[in-house]
Amino acid sequence: MHKGLLFVISAPSGCGKTTILKEVMQRIPALVFSVSHTTRNPRSGEKDKEHYHFVSVDAFMALRDQEPCGFLEWAEVHGNFYGTSVAEVNARCQQGQDVILDIDVQGAEQVRQGALPVTVFIAPPSLEILEQRLRGRGTETEETVSKRLKNARAELAQVDAYEYVIVNDVLEEAVEALCSIIIAERSRQRRDRRGVALQWAEH
Repeated sequence: MHKGLLFVISAPSGCGKTTILKEVMQRIPALVFSVSHTTRNPRSGEKDKEHYHFVSVDAFMALRDQEPCGFLEWAEVHGNFYGTSVAEVNARCQQGQDVILDIDVQGAEQVRQGALPVTVFIAPPSLEILEQRLRGRGTETEETVSKRLKNARAELAQVDAYEYVIVNDVLEEAVEALCSIIIAERSRQRRDRRGVALQWAEH
């Protein structure tokens, strides 16, 4: 059995990454999200080991500080810790599943230091259009819009660190582009669209 691939997907807030990934996950079989570890409390309806691995701060730090590090990447967000477990990703890849990591540019850089992911950056057609989309939500304050645009400029400056760039101008075209990248990478491994190894390639 071929080992699965690790895909890192990054994008500035407001670029439609969540919508694109939702569509791609429905169209491409044998594709899974990595279940992250977090120290925050479960929200209503969230299940341990399904939505997150909910752990104590001590347990999280023990994984973070072990040698080699137990996380491909980790970060502190609003006082809580989040991390992508090496063991979690390896287990899924060993099962032949391709794993999606939906993380920011800082997390992507951490992953590159400990793995060989396929990296994809989803970009807006322009900062002006991104601003229109953020304001169009009707849920963002002026301060939040300014902060997200500032972060987007910094993230776009890192685009050359990614192997693939998809401009989300037309949603369907962006979805097709990401599907094509995943299928092409599977083809490099002598696997078909479904992720199944070609029989003659196993000999």
